[in-house]
Amino acid sequence: MMSSRLLLLLCIALFLRTGWAAPITVENLRLWQAPDHSRLVFDVSGPLEYRLFSLAGPDRIVIDMDDARLSGRFPALSPDDRYLSAVRTAARNQGLRVVLDLKRSVKPRTFVLKPGGNYGHRLVIDLYDEGKTQAVVIPQAPPRRRSYYLIAIDAGHGGEDPGAIGKRYRTREKHVVLAIAKELARLVRRAPGMKPLMIRKGDYYVGLGERPRIARAQRADIFVSIHADAVPHRRARGSSVYALTERGASDRISKYLASSENAADLSGGVLDDHSGQDKLLKTVLLDLQQTKIIDYSLDLGHDVLRELKRVGPVHKASVGQAGFAVLKSPSIPSILVETAFISNAKEERKLRSKAFQRKIARGILNGIKRFLAKKDFQPQGVPTTQARRPQKNAKPPQDKRQYVVRKGDTLSAIAQRYNVHVDALRFANNLHSNTLYVGKKLLIP
Repeated sequence: MMSSRLLLLLCIALFLRTGWAAPITVENLRLWQAPDHSRLVFDVSGPLEYRLFSLAGPDRIVIDMDDARLSGRFPALSPDDRYLSAVRTAARNQGLRVVLDLKRSVKPRTFVLKPGGNYGHRLVIDLYDEGKTQAVVIPQAPPRRRSYYLIAIDAGHGGEDPGAIGKRYRTREKHVVLAIAKELARLVRRAPGMKPLMIRKGDYYVGLGERPRIARAQRADIFVSIHADAVPHRRARGSSVYALTERGASDRISKYLASSENAADLSGGVLDDHSGQDKLLKTVLLDLQQTKIIDYSLDLGHDVLRELKRVGPVHKASVGQAGFAVLKSPSIPSILVETAFISNAKEERKLRSKAFQRKIARGILNGIKRFLAKKDFQPQGVPTTQARRPQKNAKPPQDKRQYVVRKGDTLSAIAQRYNVHVDALRFANNLHSNTLYVGKKLLIP
């Protein structure tokens, strides 16, 4: 009896040592095209051992995956793919060989990801132009004088990270928030004295730390991140606005949503964590001027929330605060807008509506206008030392200026006289039209 058990144990040990375990399955391939690179993501059933090398004449990349096999077929390539002309596979030495036929010479960057977000184990390959570095280089905007505000519009999630997914219609958050972001950019482009800066323009992922860095590099004046998240309670509804805090979250749902949003890099395929960014944030927040940015963010959030109340119900009557990684910019007023709860079937249906997307975008823009009309706020395009340098013989600025409307006055003429935008004048006086009455006192922002 004892000898039979010993024999069984020896057979099990031999089975494990000789590698008779089930091979790794390569289950799927997804491709994403970002402005500076293309990304290939292989879904695999477990930890993978692999080797990657490049060949010339013709240009191609070879990936040998040990003890792996392909399950099914890879999707067809788009004919306008920037780098790839074909993806071929073949069995090799009890493993799988994948060959990427290239249209041009590239520099590959590869890494594996452990399960995170909506995905399991993954092999990621990023392809960059041969003449460019692998690291993303963010162009710095020159510190020249400008007469407009630059509004950074960040559509949450994207690419590998779908965000929250609706239960009834399977709506992906990344798609609806990009649609709202594009509509907001269109409205900003038409507004006087403003220009939009889209953080992502298509279906690809941008790291949480990269998003505010892009805004800072371009010297944006306001940063708005747009989302449509989900909570376990499916009856939750309405819009919400959030700002950063260096302390604990203002309430339980703010903490929950921050944790959910901060996990996006796990799905999006970004290795870098935010520990260095947190350390930088805590350092700069010691400066009172940088702490003021959080106050500005709260003011901006209040104005946007006020306008969103005109669009529909709000989930929170005040601006929430939590440690959202995407809001950690020490120099730009930054807010995160939860447009609606995609976990609520009725709100999921609204999010799919172009009309609702336009209303939300218009509400966000009106809140931004209201904020700018109240603030003595210099555009980032002007260096701080240059913007605040006092002119010789200049009169001290007055905190409040008033104008009494006379017969024949128009709102545009008054705005031109005082060198302010009509929208700023309208919002400063809570006017809903251009109609003026003789004798009315107008506050000049």
